Amino acid sequence: MRKAVSADTNQILNIIRAKAEFDCCADTLRAKENDIKEAFFSPVPKAYALVVVEADKVIGIATYYSIYSTFIAKPGIWLDDLFIYPQYRSKGIGEALLSALCTIAEETGCGRIDWIVAHDNQQGKRFYENVGAVIFESVRHARLDETAIKHLADKSLSKARHAATRASE
Repeated sequence: MRKAVSADTNQILNIIRAKAEFDCCADTLRAKENDIKEAFFSPVPKAYALVVVEADKVIGIATYYSIYSTFIAKPGIWLDDLFIYPQYRSKGIGEALLSALCTIAEETGCGRIDWIVAHDNQQGKRFYENVGAVIFESVRHARLDETAIKHLADKSLSKARHAATRASE
């Protein structure tokens, strides 16, 4: 049974910060409390979070959002972060979070749940395989960051303007 609990933006940001530190990329974390509020608590959320709370403290989190697979012609879920503070691991919390996410996936007609696990996260890989996940070692993560997005968008806009100018001549 799902139980709604409230978690404040500060606690969510703190556990996301801990996840960034665990992933050795704390220097890339840009999120602020207001960003968390807008993402998770706005009238139209950009993402969702399942949290595990003990003694009024968030000790585990699974953040996710909707995706769509053209290959299977079904919606899916992208698990963005799954993190449990180290002192609470190996107590079934990760599996409980994934089970809750699977319930949501079933209720919304999803065909799959996808995520990335770091090559060197052996404990994570074992955990995911133990719950039934398949890890695709051959798939490579690709990303356009904000700078690359702006560059490519500007390039596209420039070409469109150039084409429009040539057409009007």
